[in-house]
Amino acid sequence: MEPIHKINKVELRNLQMEDYAQLSQSFTRVYADKDVFWTKEQIKKLITIFPEGQIVTVVDDKIVGCALSIIVDYDMVKGDHTYAKVTGNETFNTHNPKGNILYGIEVFIHPEYRGLRLARRMYEYRKELCEKLNLKAIMFGGRIPNYYKYADKMRPKEYIEKVRSREIYDPVLTFQLSNDFHVRRVMRNYLPNDEESKHCATLLQWDNIYYQPPTDSYVDRKTTVRVGLVQWQMRSYKTLDDVFEQVEFFIDAVSGYKSDFVLFPEYFNAPLMAKFNDMGEAQSIRALAQYTEEVRDRFIALAIKHNINIITGSMPYVKKEDNALYNVGFLCRRDGTYEMYEKIHVTPDEVKSWGLSGGKRVQTFDTDCAKIGVLICYDVEFPELSRLMADQGMQILFVPFLTDTQNGYSRVRVCAQARAIENECFVVIAGSVGNLPRVHNMDIQYAQSGVFTPCDFAFPTDGRRAEATPNTEMILVSDVDLDLLSELHTYGSVRNLRDRRNDLYELKMKRTN
Repeated sequence: MEPIHKINKVELRNLQMEDYAQLSQSFTRVYADKDVFWTKEQIKKLITIFPEGQIVTVVDDKIVGCALSIIVDYDMVKGDHTYAKVTGNETFNTHNPKGNILYGIEVFIHPEYRGLRLARRMYEYRKELCEKLNLKAIMFGGRIPNYYKYADKMRPKEYIEKVRSREIYDPVLTFQLSNDFHVRRVMRNYLPNDEESKHCATLLQWDNIYYQPPTDSYVDRKTTVRVGLVQWQMRSYKTLDDVFEQVEFFIDAVSGYKSDFVLFPEYFNAPLMAKFNDMGEAQSIRALAQYTEEVRDRFIALAIKHNINIITGSMPYVKKEDNALYNVGFLCRRDGTYEMYEKIHVTPDEVKSWGLSGGKRVQTFDTDCAKIGVLICYDVEFPELSRLMADQGMQILFVPFLTDTQNGYSRVRVCAQARAIENECFVVIAGSVGNLPRVHNMDIQYAQSGVFTPCDFAFPTDGRRAEATPNTEMILVSDVDLDLLSELHTYGSVRNLRDRRNDLYELKMKRTN
Protein backbone atom coordinates (compact mmCIF):
# COMPACT_ATOMS: atom_id res chain seq x y z
CA MET A 1 0.00 0.00 0.00
CA GLU A 2 1.37 3.41 -0.94
CA PRO A 3 1.64 5.83 2.02
CA ILE A 4 -0.79 8.72 1.94
CA HIS A 5 1.87 11.16 3.13
CA LYS A 6 5.51 11.49 2.14
CA ILE A 7 7.57 10.74 5.25
CA ASN A 8 10.88 12.45 5.96
CA LYS A 9 11.43 11.62 9.63
CA VAL A 10 10.05 9.13 12.13
CA GLU A 11 10.71 9.54 15.86
CA LEU A 12 9.72 7.53 18.91
CA ARG A 13 9.72 9.44 22.21
CA ASN A 14 8.05 9.62 25.60
CA LEU A 15 4.57 11.11 25.84
CA GLN A 16 4.43 14.64 27.28
CA MET A 17 1.49 16.68 28.54
CA GLU A 18 2.01 19.18 25.72
CA ASP A 19 0.99 16.38 23.34
CA TYR A 20 -2.48 16.08 24.83
CA ALA A 21 -4.26 18.59 22.58
CA GLN A 22 -3.03 16.89 19.41
CA LEU A 23 -3.81 13.41 20.74
CA SER A 24 -7.33 14.25 21.85
CA GLN A 25 -8.18 15.72 18.44
CA SER A 26 -6.67 12.89 16.38
CA PHE A 27 -7.62 9.68 18.19
CA THR A 28 -10.53 7.83 19.67
CA ARG A 29 -9.97 5.05 22.16
CA VAL A 30 -10.00 1.42 21.15
CA TYR A 31 -10.94 0.18 24.61
CA ALA A 32 -13.48 2.88 25.50
CA ASP A 33 -17.20 2.47 25.95
CA LYS A 34 -17.64 5.71 24.03
CA ASP A 35 -15.67 7.28 21.19
CA VAL A 36 -13.69 9.63 23.42
CA PHE A 37 -10.01 9.98 24.22
CA TRP A 38 -8.47 9.69 27.67
CA THR A 39 -9.01 12.70 29.90
CA LYS A 40 -6.16 15.08 30.57
CA GLU A 41 -6.10 13.93 34.22
CA GLN A 42 -5.72 10.29 33.19
CA ILE A 43 -2.83 11.04 30.85
CA LYS A 44 -1.17 13.20 33.49
CA LYS A 45 -1.38 10.38 36.01
CA LEU A 46 0.14 7.86 33.61
CA ILE A 47 3.02 10.20 32.85
CA THR A 48 3.52 10.82 36.57
CA ILE A 49 3.50 7.22 37.79
CA PHE A 50 5.28 5.57 34.83
CA PRO A 51 6.70 8.09 32.33
CA GLU A 52 8.87 5.57 30.42
CA GLY A 53 5.81 3.41 29.77
CA GLN A 54 3.99 6.08 27.74
CA ILE A 55 5.29 6.75 24.22
CA VAL A 56 4.26 8.45 21.00
CA THR A 57 5.27 8.00 17.37
CA VAL A 58 6.00 11.30 15.64
CA VAL A 59 6.15 11.59 11.85
CA ASP A 60 7.45 14.94 10.57
CA ASP A 61 6.43 16.68 13.83
CA LYS A 62 2.95 15.15 13.78
CA ILE A 63 1.90 12.61 16.43
CA VAL A 64 0.51 9.62 14.54
CA GLY A 65 0.61 6.90 17.21
CA CYS A 66 0.61 6.29 20.93
CA ALA A 67 1.18 3.36 23.31
CA LEU A 68 0.27 3.35 27.00
CA SER A 69 1.20 0.82 29.66
CA ILE A 70 1.52 0.16 33.40
CA ILE A 71 3.31 -2.38 35.58
CA VAL A 72 1.31 -4.98 37.48
CA ASP A 73 2.01 -8.21 39.33
CA TYR A 74 1.75 -11.49 37.44
CA ASP A 75 -0.71 -13.02 39.92
CA MET A 76 -3.18 -10.25 39.09
CA VAL A 77 -3.33 -10.98 35.37
CA LYS A 78 -2.38 -14.64 34.88
CA GLY A 79 -6.03 -15.74 34.96
CA ASP A 80 -9.35 -14.28 33.83
CA HIS A 81 -9.62 -10.54 34.40
CA THR A 82 -11.30 -7.52 32.84
CA TYR A 83 -9.93 -4.32 31.42
CA ALA A 84 -11.67 -2.41 34.20
CA LYS A 85 -10.03 -4.57 36.87
CA VAL A 86 -6.49 -4.34 35.53
CA THR A 87 -6.71 -0.55 35.12
CA GLY A 88 -8.46 0.04 38.45
CA ASN A 89 -11.53 1.34 36.61
CA GLU A 90 -9.13 3.49 34.58
CA THR A 91 -7.67 5.18 37.67
CA PHE A 92 -4.38 3.23 37.25
CA ASN A 93 -4.17 2.69 40.99
CA THR A 94 -3.23 -0.87 40.05
CA HIS A 95 0.19 0.29 38.80
CA ASN A 96 2.84 -1.40 40.93
CA PRO A 97 6.46 -0.31 40.35
CA LYS A 98 7.56 -3.53 42.08
CA GLY A 99 5.45 -5.74 39.82
CA ASN A 100 6.89 -8.04 37.17
CA ILE A 101 4.55 -7.60 34.17
CA LEU A 102 4.48 -4.75 31.67
CA TYR A 103 0.77 -4.50 30.88
CA GLY A 104 -0.35 -2.81 27.69
CA ILE A 105 -3.32 -0.50 28.11
CA GLU A 106 -3.60 0.72 24.57
CA VAL A 107 -1.85 1.05 21.21
CA PHE A 108 -3.20 3.08 18.35
CA ILE A 109 -2.02 4.43 15.00
CA HIS A 110 -3.73 7.17 12.99
CA PRO A 111 -5.71 5.54 10.15
CA GLU A 112 -3.78 7.48 7.50
CA TYR A 113 -0.49 6.03 8.74
CA ARG A 114 -1.39 2.37 9.09
CA GLY A 115 0.45 -0.24 7.08
CA LEU A 116 3.84 1.43 7.69
CA ARG A 117 4.93 -0.84 10.57
CA LEU A 118 4.81 2.10 12.97
CA ALA A 119 2.99 0.05 15.62
CA ARG A 120 5.76 -2.55 15.38
CA ARG A 121 8.25 0.12 16.44
CA MET A 122 6.26 0.81 19.59
CA TYR A 123 6.07 -2.91 20.38
CA GLU A 124 9.82 -3.20 19.95
CA TYR A 125 10.22 -0.30 22.38
CA ARG A 126 8.02 -2.12 24.88
CA LYS A 127 10.13 -5.26 24.54
CA GLU A 128 13.33 -3.31 25.14
CA LEU A 129 11.73 -1.61 28.14
CA CYS A 130 10.61 -4.97 29.52
CA GLU A 131 14.18 -6.26 29.28
CA LYS A 132 15.67 -3.05 30.70
CA LEU A 133 13.37 -3.15 33.74
CA ASN A 134 13.90 -6.93 34.15
CA LEU A 135 10.19 -7.67 33.92
CA LYS A 136 8.93 -11.19 33.37
CA ALA A 137 6.72 -10.51 30.35
CA ILE A 138 4.50 -8.14 28.41
CA MET A 139 0.81 -8.98 28.68
CA PHE A 140 -2.46 -7.44 27.59
CA GLY A 141 -5.96 -8.30 26.47
CA GLY A 142 -6.30 -8.38 22.71
CA ARG A 143 -9.49 -7.91 20.74
CA ILE A 144 -10.44 -10.36 17.97
CA PRO A 145 -12.53 -7.96 15.86
CA ASN A 146 -13.24 -10.36 12.99
CA TYR A 147 -14.60 -13.07 15.25
CA TYR A 148 -18.19 -11.89 14.79
CA LYS A 149 -18.04 -13.18 11.20
CA TYR A 150 -17.37 -16.73 12.44
CA ALA A 151 -18.99 -16.84 15.88
CA ASP A 152 -21.92 -18.92 14.66
CA LYS A 153 -19.54 -21.51 13.13
CA MET A 154 -16.76 -21.94 15.65
CA ARG A 155 -15.70 -21.35 19.23
CA PRO A 156 -13.01 -18.75 20.04
CA LYS A 157 -10.36 -21.46 20.41
CA GLU A 158 -11.00 -22.75 16.88
CA TYR A 159 -10.96 -19.19 15.54
CA ILE A 160 -7.59 -18.51 17.19
CA GLU A 161 -6.12 -21.69 15.73
CA LYS A 162 -7.27 -20.76 12.24
CA VAL A 163 -5.81 -17.27 12.62
CA ARG A 164 -2.55 -18.84 13.79
CA SER A 165 -2.47 -21.14 10.75
CA ARG A 166 -3.26 -18.17 8.45
CA GLU A 167 -6.60 -19.62 7.36
CA ILE A 168 -8.35 -16.55 8.75
CA TYR A 169 -7.07 -12.98 8.94
CA ASP A 170 -7.75 -10.93 12.06
CA PRO A 171 -6.34 -7.38 12.02
CA VAL A 172 -5.37 -7.49 15.70
CA LEU A 173 -4.54 -11.11 16.47
CA THR A 174 -2.64 -11.74 13.21
CA PHE A 175 -0.45 -8.72 13.99
CA GLN A 176 0.19 -9.82 17.58
CA LEU A 177 1.16 -13.36 16.59
CA SER A 178 3.58 -12.03 14.00
CA ASN A 179 5.21 -9.96 16.77
CA ASP A 180 6.08 -13.06 18.84
CA PHE A 181 3.13 -12.83 21.23
CA HIS A 182 1.36 -16.04 22.16
CA VAL A 183 -2.18 -16.61 23.37
CA ARG A 184 -2.41 -17.76 26.99
CA ARG A 185 -6.17 -18.03 27.22
CA VAL A 186 -9.50 -16.65 26.09
CA MET A 187 -11.16 -14.18 28.47
CA ARG A 188 -14.88 -13.52 28.58
CA ASN A 189 -16.32 -10.01 29.09
CA TYR A 190 -12.89 -8.40 29.05
CA LEU A 191 -14.54 -5.49 27.22
CA PRO A 192 -18.30 -5.80 27.77
CA ASN A 193 -19.17 -3.55 24.82
CA ASP A 194 -16.89 -5.19 22.26
CA GLU A 195 -19.58 -6.60 20.00
CA GLU A 196 -17.17 -7.37 17.13
CA SER A 197 -15.18 -9.72 19.36
CA LYS A 198 -18.39 -11.15 20.80
CA HIS A 199 -17.25 -10.04 24.28
CA CYS A 200 -14.16 -12.24 23.99
CA ALA A 201 -10.51 -11.28 24.20
CA THR A 202 -7.23 -13.12 24.02
CA LEU A 203 -4.76 -12.84 26.87
CA LEU A 204 -1.55 -12.23 24.94
CA GLN A 205 1.94 -12.61 26.33
CA TRP A 206 5.52 -11.99 25.21
CA ASP A 207 8.14 -13.57 27.47
CA ASN A 208 11.35 -11.77 28.37
CA ILE A 209 13.93 -14.49 27.83
CA TYR A 210 16.51 -12.44 29.76
CA TYR A 211 14.37 -12.13 32.90
CA GLN A 212 16.20 -12.90 36.12
CA PRO A 213 14.02 -13.67 39.17
CA PRO A 214 14.87 -11.62 42.26
CA THR A 215 17.64 -13.21 44.30
CA ASP A 216 19.44 -12.62 47.56
CA SER A 217 22.75 -13.23 45.82
CA TYR A 218 25.05 -10.26 45.42
CA VAL A 219 26.54 -11.65 42.20
CA ASP A 220 24.46 -12.12 39.04
CA ARG A 221 24.93 -15.28 37.00
CA LYS A 222 27.40 -14.71 34.17
CA THR A 223 26.12 -14.53 30.61
CA THR A 224 29.52 -14.44 28.89
CA VAL A 225 31.60 -17.50 29.70
CA ARG A 226 35.29 -17.85 28.91
CA VAL A 227 36.52 -21.32 27.99
CA GLY A 228 40.11 -22.49 27.72
CA LEU A 229 41.26 -25.56 25.77
CA VAL A 230 44.52 -27.42 26.18
CA GLN A 231 45.84 -28.98 22.99
CA TRP A 232 48.11 -31.40 24.81
CA GLN A 233 51.44 -32.63 23.49
CA MET A 234 52.06 -36.31 24.13
CA ARG A 235 55.61 -36.67 25.44
CA SER A 236 57.50 -38.94 27.81
CA TYR A 237 56.86 -38.47 31.53
CA LYS A 238 58.45 -40.60 34.20
CA THR A 239 56.24 -39.71 37.16
CA LEU A 240 52.83 -38.26 37.94
CA ASP A 241 54.60 -35.19 39.33
CA ASP A 242 56.13 -34.63 35.90
CA VAL A 243 52.68 -34.82 34.28
CA PHE A 244 51.18 -32.36 36.72
CA GLU A 245 54.01 -29.91 36.35
CA GLN A 246 52.80 -29.52 32.77
CA VAL A 247 49.12 -29.70 33.78
CA GLU A 248 49.47 -26.86 36.27
CA PHE A 249 51.43 -24.80 33.78
CA PHE A 250 48.46 -24.90 31.40
CA ILE A 251 45.86 -24.33 34.13
CA ASP A 252 47.83 -21.36 35.43
CA ALA A 253 48.08 -19.91 31.91
CA VAL A 254 44.39 -20.36 31.13
CA SER A 255 43.24 -19.03 34.52
CA GLY A 256 45.53 -16.04 33.99
CA TYR A 257 43.12 -15.03 31.23
CA LYS A 258 40.27 -15.28 33.78
CA SER A 259 38.76 -18.32 32.09
CA ASP A 260 35.78 -20.05 33.68
CA PHE A 261 36.60 -23.52 32.29
CA VAL A 262 39.63 -25.42 31.13
CA LEU A 263 39.28 -28.63 29.09
CA PHE A 264 41.94 -31.37 28.81
CA PRO A 265 41.92 -34.16 26.19
CA GLU A 266 40.98 -37.81 26.42
CA TYR A 267 43.69 -40.07 27.92
CA PHE A 268 46.02 -37.10 28.47
CA ASN A 269 47.95 -39.14 31.09
CA ALA A 270 48.64 -42.05 28.69
CA PRO A 271 52.42 -41.32 28.67
CA LEU A 272 52.58 -42.92 32.12
CA MET A 273 51.77 -46.27 30.50
CA ALA A 274 55.38 -46.43 29.25
CA LYS A 275 56.27 -47.62 32.74
CA PHE A 276 54.09 -50.70 32.13
CA ASN A 277 55.06 -51.37 28.52
CA ASP A 278 56.40 -54.80 29.39
CA MET A 279 52.82 -55.85 30.22
CA GLY A 280 50.10 -56.72 27.78
CA GLU A 281 47.93 -53.86 26.53
CA ALA A 282 44.94 -54.72 28.75
CA GLN A 283 47.16 -55.06 31.82
CA SER A 284 49.08 -51.81 31.18
CA ILE A 285 45.97 -49.65 30.99
CA ARG A 286 44.63 -51.21 34.19
CA ALA A 287 47.97 -50.31 35.75
CA LEU A 288 47.45 -46.73 34.54
CA ALA A 289 44.06 -46.72 36.28
CA GLN A 290 45.80 -46.91 39.65
CA TYR A 291 46.63 -43.19 39.29
CA THR A 292 43.05 -42.05 38.58
CA GLU A 293 41.88 -41.19 42.08
CA GLU A 294 45.09 -39.27 42.81
CA VAL A 295 44.75 -37.48 39.46
CA ARG A 296 41.21 -36.49 40.40
CA ASP A 297 42.31 -35.17 43.81
CA ARG A 298 45.13 -33.15 42.30
CA PHE A 299 42.74 -31.57 39.81
CA ILE A 300 40.33 -30.68 42.61
CA ALA A 301 43.14 -28.89 44.46
CA LEU A 302 44.16 -27.03 41.28
CA ALA A 303 40.56 -25.98 40.58
CA ILE A 304 40.41 -24.33 44.00
CA LYS A 305 43.91 -22.87 43.81
CA HIS A 306 43.44 -21.30 40.37
CA ASN A 307 39.72 -20.47 40.71
CA ILE A 308 38.66 -22.34 37.58
CA ASN A 309 36.31 -25.19 36.67
CA ILE A 310 38.32 -28.08 35.23
CA ILE A 311 37.08 -30.75 32.83
CA THR A 312 39.83 -33.30 33.28
CA GLY A 313 39.64 -35.00 29.91
CA SER A 314 39.48 -38.72 30.57
CA MET A 315 41.41 -41.62 32.08
CA PRO A 316 40.89 -45.33 32.80
CA TYR A 317 39.01 -46.23 35.96
CA VAL A 318 38.24 -49.58 37.59
CA LYS A 319 34.93 -49.65 39.43
CA LYS A 320 35.10 -51.58 42.66
CA GLU A 321 31.57 -52.94 42.41
CA ASP A 322 32.16 -54.89 39.18
CA ASN A 323 35.95 -54.68 38.63
CA ALA A 324 35.21 -53.53 35.07
CA LEU A 325 37.36 -50.94 33.31
CA TYR A 326 35.74 -47.67 32.21
CA ASN A 327 36.82 -44.47 30.48
CA VAL A 328 35.88 -41.61 32.80
CA GLY A 329 36.67 -38.02 33.63
CA PHE A 330 35.80 -35.48 36.29
CA LEU A 331 34.24 -32.06 36.48
CA CYS A 332 36.24 -30.38 39.24
CA ARG A 333 34.48 -27.17 40.22
CA ARG A 334 36.34 -24.24 41.66
CA ASP A 335 34.32 -24.49 44.86
CA GLY A 336 35.91 -27.88 45.59
CA THR A 337 33.03 -30.13 44.56
CA TYR A 338 33.37 -32.68 41.77
CA GLU A 339 31.36 -35.13 39.70
CA MET A 340 32.30 -37.99 37.41
CA TYR A 341 31.22 -38.50 33.80
CA GLU A 342 31.60 -41.72 31.77
CA LYS A 343 32.22 -42.64 28.16
CA ILE A 344 29.03 -44.38 27.05
CA HIS A 345 30.20 -45.79 23.72
CA VAL A 346 33.65 -47.31 23.67
CA THR A 347 35.33 -47.82 20.31
CA PRO A 348 35.97 -51.29 18.84
CA ASP A 349 39.70 -50.76 19.46
CA GLU A 350 39.10 -49.88 23.15
CA VAL A 351 37.21 -53.13 23.54
CA LYS A 352 39.66 -55.25 21.57
CA SER A 353 42.92 -53.88 23.02
CA TRP A 354 41.93 -52.83 26.52
CA GLY A 355 38.66 -54.58 27.36
CA LEU A 356 36.85 -51.36 28.24
CA SER A 357 33.16 -51.30 29.18
CA GLY A 358 30.68 -48.57 28.26
CA GLY A 359 29.34 -46.30 30.98
CA LYS A 360 25.72 -45.98 32.02
CA ARG A 361 25.18 -42.36 33.07
CA VAL A 362 24.06 -39.56 30.75
CA GLN A 363 23.72 -36.33 32.67
CA THR A 364 24.27 -32.60 32.70
CA PHE A 365 26.12 -30.65 35.37
CA ASP A 366 25.34 -27.34 37.03
CA THR A 367 28.22 -24.93 37.43
CA ASP A 368 28.52 -21.36 38.64
CA CYS A 369 28.22 -19.97 35.12
CA ALA A 370 26.52 -22.50 32.81
CA LYS A 371 24.81 -25.86 32.59
CA ILE A 372 27.21 -28.18 30.81
CA GLY A 373 27.48 -31.66 29.38
CA VAL A 374 30.54 -33.79 28.66
CA LEU A 375 30.83 -36.44 25.94
CA ILE A 376 34.10 -38.30 25.54
CA CYS A 377 35.30 -38.54 21.92
CA TYR A 378 33.28 -41.32 20.20
CA ASP A 379 30.17 -40.37 22.18
CA VAL A 380 29.78 -37.12 20.23
CA GLU A 381 29.09 -39.23 17.14
CA PHE A 382 25.82 -40.42 18.73
CA PRO A 383 23.31 -37.52 18.53
CA GLU A 384 20.90 -39.07 21.01
CA LEU A 385 23.22 -38.36 23.96
CA SER A 386 23.58 -34.63 23.41
CA ARG A 387 19.86 -34.32 22.63
CA LEU A 388 19.05 -35.84 26.01
CA MET A 389 21.39 -33.28 27.56
CA ALA A 390 19.79 -30.46 25.56
CA ASP A 391 16.42 -31.51 26.98
CA GLN A 392 17.96 -30.96 30.41
CA GLY A 393 19.01 -27.41 29.50
CA MET A 394 22.63 -27.93 28.47
CA GLN A 395 24.31 -24.74 27.21
CA ILE A 396 27.91 -25.87 26.62
CA LEU A 397 29.00 -29.34 25.53
CA PHE A 398 32.63 -30.26 26.25
CA VAL A 399 34.25 -33.02 24.19
CA PRO A 400 37.68 -34.34 25.20
CA PHE A 401 38.98 -36.54 22.39
CA LEU A 402 41.92 -38.61 21.18
CA THR A 403 42.24 -39.43 17.47
CA ASP A 404 45.21 -40.88 15.65
CA THR A 405 44.29 -40.01 12.05
CA GLN A 406 42.69 -37.11 10.24
CA ASN A 407 39.79 -39.41 9.37
CA GLY A 408 39.06 -39.99 13.04
CA TYR A 409 39.50 -36.33 13.86
CA SER A 410 37.12 -35.30 11.08
CA ARG A 411 34.41 -37.56 12.48
CA VAL A 412 34.71 -35.87 15.88
CA ARG A 413 34.87 -32.34 14.53
CA VAL A 414 32.04 -32.64 12.01
CA CYS A 415 29.77 -34.35 14.53
CA ALA A 416 30.63 -31.69 17.13
CA GLN A 417 29.52 -28.99 14.72
CA ALA A 418 26.32 -30.89 14.03
CA ARG A 419 25.62 -31.17 17.76
CA ALA A 420 26.02 -27.39 18.13
CA ILE A 421 23.46 -26.72 15.40
CA GLU A 422 20.84 -29.31 16.29
CA ASN A 423 20.99 -28.66 20.04
CA GLU A 424 21.43 -24.88 19.85
CA CYS A 425 24.45 -24.95 22.15
CA PHE A 426 28.19 -24.28 22.16
CA VAL A 427 30.50 -27.25 21.67
CA VAL A 428 34.12 -27.19 22.87
CA ILE A 429 36.54 -29.93 21.78
CA ALA A 430 40.15 -30.55 22.86
CA GLY A 431 42.56 -33.28 21.71
CA SER A 432 46.18 -34.40 21.89
CA VAL A 433 49.00 -34.12 19.37
CA GLY A 434 52.37 -35.81 18.95
CA ASN A 435 53.33 -39.45 19.49
CA LEU A 436 54.25 -42.00 22.16
CA PRO A 437 56.75 -44.45 20.66
CA ARG A 438 57.11 -46.39 23.91
CA VAL A 439 53.40 -46.96 24.62
CA HIS A 440 51.48 -49.77 22.94
CA ASN A 441 48.30 -48.76 21.08
CA MET A 442 49.05 -45.02 21.49
CA ASP A 443 51.40 -44.44 18.57
CA ILE A 444 50.34 -41.15 16.96
CA GLN A 445 47.77 -38.41 17.58
CA TYR A 446 46.14 -35.77 15.37
CA ALA A 447 44.06 -32.83 16.65
CA GLN A 448 42.78 -29.38 15.94
CA SER A 449 40.86 -28.24 19.01
CA GLY A 450 38.08 -25.70 18.67
CA VAL A 451 34.91 -23.95 19.80
CA PHE A 452 31.79 -24.39 17.65
CA THR A 453 28.49 -22.52 17.63
CA PRO A 454 25.06 -22.72 16.04
CA CYS A 455 24.80 -21.15 12.58
CA ASP A 456 22.61 -18.05 12.69
CA PHE A 457 23.02 -14.30 12.37
CA ALA A 458 24.39 -13.79 15.91
CA PHE A 459 27.09 -16.44 15.38
CA PRO A 460 29.94 -17.05 12.93
CA THR A 461 28.52 -17.95 9.53
CA ASP A 462 30.46 -21.23 9.44
CA GLY A 463 29.76 -22.08 13.09
CA ARG A 464 33.46 -21.93 14.06
CA ARG A 465 34.07 -19.56 16.96
CA ALA A 466 37.77 -20.38 17.37
CA GLU A 467 40.19 -23.12 16.29
CA ALA A 468 43.70 -24.08 17.32
CA THR A 469 46.61 -24.61 14.94
CA PRO A 470 46.52 -28.26 13.84
CA ASN A 471 48.99 -30.63 15.49
CA THR A 472 50.67 -27.96 17.63
CA GLU A 473 50.80 -27.86 21.43
CA MET A 474 48.97 -24.72 22.55
CA ILE A 475 46.09 -23.27 24.53
CA LEU A 476 43.02 -21.68 22.99
CA VAL A 477 40.85 -19.20 24.91
CA SER A 478 37.44 -18.06 23.67
CA ASP A 479 34.32 -16.33 24.99
CA VAL A 480 30.81 -17.69 24.44
CA ASP A 481 27.67 -15.60 25.08
CA LEU A 482 24.86 -17.59 26.69
CA ASP A 483 22.35 -14.81 26.03
CA LEU A 484 22.77 -15.50 22.32
CA LEU A 485 21.52 -19.04 22.92
CA SER A 486 18.43 -17.74 24.71
CA GLU A 487 17.75 -15.42 21.81
CA LEU A 488 18.30 -18.23 19.30
CA HIS A 489 15.86 -20.56 21.09
CA THR A 490 13.10 -17.97 20.66
CA TYR A 491 13.94 -15.89 17.60
CA GLY A 492 16.31 -18.00 15.51
CA SER A 493 15.91 -18.30 11.74
CA VAL A 494 15.25 -21.97 12.51
CA ARG A 495 14.56 -23.41 15.95
CA ASN A 496 15.67 -27.00 16.07
CA LEU A 497 14.70 -27.57 19.68
CA ARG A 498 11.30 -25.88 19.54
CA ASP A 499 10.29 -27.26 16.15
CA ARG A 500 10.73 -30.94 16.96
CA ARG A 501 7.64 -32.98 16.12
CA ASN A 502 7.00 -34.44 19.54
CA ASP A 503 3.61 -35.55 18.28
CA LEU A 504 5.42 -38.01 15.96
CA TYR A 505 8.50 -39.13 17.88
CA GLU A 506 10.24 -38.96 21.23
CA LEU A 507 13.60 -39.67 22.83
CA LYS A 508 13.90 -40.97 26.36
CA MET A 509 16.31 -42.71 28.70
CA LYS A 510 15.59 -46.37 29.43
CA ARG A 511 17.63 -46.29 32.62
CA THR A 512 18.93 -43.49 34.83
CA ASN A 513 21.86 -45.14 36.62
